[in-house]
Amino acid sequence: MNQLIKSNLSQFFIWSRLFGLSGIGIFIFFIPITVAGKQSIPLDQIVGWLKATLGTGTAWYAMIMILAGAIYPIISNEWRSSLTNKIFLLLKWLGVVAAALAITKSGPTFLQTPDMLPFLFNKLVISVGLIVPIGSVFLAFLISYGLLESIGILLQKIMQPIWRTPGRSAIDAVASFVGSYSIGLLITNRVYLSGHYSAREAAIIATGFSTVSATFMIIVAKTLNLMEFWNLYFWITLLITFIITAITVRIPPLSTMNNDAKFREPNCNSGNRLSKAIESGMEVAEKAQPLGKSILVNFKDGLLMTISILPSIMSVGLIGLLLAKYTPLFNWIGYFFYPIPWAFGIDNAMELSKASASGLAEMFLPALLMKDADIIARFSAGVVAISSILFFSASIPCILSTKIPLNVPKLVIIWFIRTALSLVLAIPTALFLFN
Repeated sequence: MNQLIKSNLSQFFIWSRLFGLSGIGIFIFFIPITVAGKQSIPLDQIVGWLKATLGTGTAWYAMIMILAGAIYPIISNEWRSSLTNKIFLLLKWLGVVAAALAITKSGPTFLQTPDMLPFLFNKLVISVGLIVPIGSVFLAFLISYGLLESIGILLQKIMQPIWRTPGRSAIDAVASFVGSYSIGLLITNRVYLSGHYSAREAAIIATGFSTVSATFMIIVAKTLNLMEFWNLYFWITLLITFIITAITVRIPPLSTMNNDAKFREPNCNSGNRLSKAIESGMEVAEKAQPLGKSILVNFKDGLLMTISILPSIMSVGLIGLLLAKYTPLFNWIGYFFYPIPWAFGIDNAMELSKASASGLAEMFLPALLMKDADIIARFSAGVVAISSILFFSASIPCILSTKIPLNVPKLVIIWFIRTALSLVLAIPTALFLFN
């Protein structure tokens, strides 16, 4: 009888981990709630509450994180390991200087315009600096107790043939759209380090799914005066983003990356897929670390990612914005894209090409530059801003701060391919919808 009770208690414990703790993770990351008239996921609500509570303290918190990010490579000797790390050490210290100028509102006047240091520091750095460590705490509920394994088996027949990633990568994709690319990358990096993603799979997810959240898409749509077409814009952008990812995984540089992973999802036939999914999830839940230890491990990873990301956003992002505003660099890059809108015969073809190129610096720039264009160009710019995914003001530094083996040249090539394909798909879609 005692043995039976122990067995039942053990089963209850495992089930409560798989469904209870994982359920909390699903709630925190994926279920919108309304608080004080604002509807968003609980994680965003928590970050918003903390930001409001700390007030001006958030700026000094971000400054401390940026300074820590510049000091850490020196203490750990990371900066000595490669030329790239040496260059990024210099960029991190440039980020410290930029952050100090942002807080004190000092320095050259052109740096204090709303679209320069204030935009980078207040809109990006503070938000990312809060959401990554707080998100990492709750990440333990989402990825440590069997949910990834169960979802992976249920969706592997969709994810593997189309995007060549494990079924569990669906969690990353959804987390990016409902949360942010930083949360998606945090999950991807954690799963990659645990050996459940290959280098190629992690790179596909980081460059193909980790786009800005649906909440930021609303800002893009408002800027481009597309809110009356919001549902069309959202679902078409989502579809185009994932179609492009299905293409890019089949061509270099992604297709040539190492595809060996330490652990693989078990394959099963469709007849027992649900039972196998639950069984695999329960096995992981049974062997998982205690919740407290898992939270500490994830929180440590989140802090390290935070201090690595923030100084890079300030420096690389500022350089990108300055290049976009004060040099013809992105105009020159835009000429490479010009044949695409020209071939479709749309108005504002050159402006759309140049705006699309500026997205490499900051994903919001195409929306800002095309806000007064016609509906075809505006809709196309709105899609390109999201589906190209990679930009130097935030997502590229975030990816470079992870252990995923992607460098700047590879990321720029992937961005170029994604942007060209975005134009190829977005323009005829806009012409079909609005002509």
